[in-house]
Order: sequence, then C-alpha cells, then structure tokens
Amino acid sequence: MSITGGDVVDLGRGLYAWLPPKRGWGLANCGLLVSPRGALWIDTPYDAVLAGQFLAESTKRLPDGVRVDRVIVTHANGDHFWGAGVLPDAEIIATREAREHIHYEPTPKQQHALVASGDPATPLGGYLARHFGPFDWSQTEPVMPTTYFTGELELTLGEYPVQISALPSAHTTGDLMVHLPAQDAVFTGDIIFSSTPEQPGDHPVHWAGPLSNLISACERVLETGAETVVPGHGPILDRAGVRDHIVYLEYVRERAHAFHAAGIPAVEAARRVIGEDRYPELGLPERLVVTIGSEYRQLDGSELPGVLQVMNEVAVVAQELEQPDEPAGPAEHRGLSG
Repeated sequence: MSITGGDVVDLGRGLYAWLPPKRGWGLANCGLLVSPRGALWIDTPYDAVLAGQFLAESTKRLPDGVRVDRVIVTHANGDHFWGAGVLPDAEIIATREAREHIHYEPTPKQQHALVASGDPATPLGGYLARHFGPFDWSQTEPVMPTTYFTGELELTLGEYPVQISALPSAHTTGDLMVHLPAQDAVFTGDIIFSSTPEQPGDHPVHWAGPLSNLISACERVLETGAETVVPGHGPILDRAGVRDHIVYLEYVRERAHAFHAAGIPAVEAARRVIGEDRYPELGLPERLVVTIGSEYRQLDGSELPGVLQVMNEVAVVAQELEQPDEPAGPAEHRGLSG
C-alpha cells in the first residue's frame, strides 16, 4: 500500500515546503521555489507515487508557462533523490562528493527486489518489509545529477538568490545546504532530523560523519541568520530548534567517544545509548546503530561495511527492542546485489 498525502506549507515569497504525512524511514521534506521566470525543487520524494503528488501540488502553484526545470539534491540518499525521475528534463544539481554515496546504495529496482523478496521471518527481511514495503520503485530508473559543483554555487531564480553550500562529510559524503536569503530560510537536508514537543521526530541516521562535522554544519545554518529552517526530516524549526538539535548531536558524540575509549563494540554502544533513554520521544532508536557505527569508523579508521550489513545490525537491534525477552534471530550476511 502506497503512502499518500503530505502538507504544503507556504513560507512566503514563492517558497513552499512539502512535508510528508508522517515520520519514518524514507519520508523526506522537500522544497519548491517559484518565480515568474522559473521554478525549482529542493530534494524530491522517495518514489514515483509521492513524487507525482509533490509535482501535482507544485503545478498548482506555478504561474502560466512556468515549469519545474531544476532540482537541487541536498545529498544522494534515494529518499531525497529518486523522485527526480518525474521531471525527466530537469537539471539536477549535487555536490561532486555525492557521487560516492550514489554508488553505495542499491539502485531503485535492486532495492525494490530486495524488499519484495526478503524473508519476513528474518530480522532484516521483516524490517525492510515493514519500513520500506509501502514504497514502489519497481519501474524507477536510476537518476543521476547533471551538474556537479564543489564549494559554493549561487543561482538566481527571477529576483531570488539561491545560495548552495557544499559541506564536509557529515550525514553522507556529499551533503549541501540551501540558503534562500530573500525568504529568510535554509533547507538543511539530513544535517538535521528535527523534533519538537508538538511533533516528535525520529532519531537521525548518519552514514558518514564525523559528528563534529554535523555539529559544525548546524552552526553554519545558524550563521546564515535565517529564521526558518527546513530539515531533511521532521517539523520546520526556528533557530532555537537548531540549537536543541546540536545538544542532541553533542550527547551522542560524547557517549560514542566514551564507549569507544572503553573498548565497547559499536553495536553494543548503540544498545547502551538506547538504554539510557535520553530522548524517549524520538522514534526509530535502532538507527543509533548506524550513527554510532559511523562515528566509530571515524575514530578507528575501519572500512565502511555494505549497506545491507549495516541494515541487518539495525534490524536485529530493532527486534530486540520490540521483543526484549527474546533473543534476535541469526544475523544475515548479504552484500549488495549488482
């Protein structure tokens, strides 16, 4: 069953945020900037169904003769990128470093087959079906950026400046943020997974790190002076919300470093951080397995494992949380297909 819905928030001066109907894996925020001379997207939804809904909402807000002909991709995770296929003629802008993460993930069709064919009796198969089964990539062809840049890139859309900044390795190896000074707004991509008391979010999941770079990236967001911050996932934030998120990142970093220094393995360190229950309102605590594992690799220089190995560790911990008195099933050791 496909996920449907989504809220469009008018941020003023031709800028809109499209917010998915719920929290969870793969449900990313997107942006639309409209002027009489053109329109662009900041990120795309995960599959063609959601991307088609975002396109329909975008079309309602376009002046006559204007189409969305440019997409800025904050990073190469599929949930921000794969929906660009609904705009086959659009320019797709990403950092040069994003190439590395594009090749890390499965293709859309590989991922669809993986989710559809997984054994739901195993931790990994059940987890993928539960969290990724609602998406449909069966007909999704791979998309690739058409424009790569390093450092800074400034565009003009009508009268509106669009300031794009590449960031050091953080959530992935190719993150960027988009500052829209005329709208007093920043789109951060997955530098920030937000949460508020009114709209609790999920634990972040960071594939690269180090966490010190994520903290620095959040500080760069604040340095823009923007009052409106649209994160990659979760509710729109003000500046105080960004500072709260920095506190979260500092906490996870401190605990990861302490457990690493004590010789505790990464997955066990994630279990212990989850057990501290510092942020009980956040969903998907098992994603700390990814973030803490990434921080450990920064500390000890170990190799990045395959994405399925990482996700299996996530799935095992999730099963432990759901069934705390039952041991998890045997770990699966599967590499990427293709």
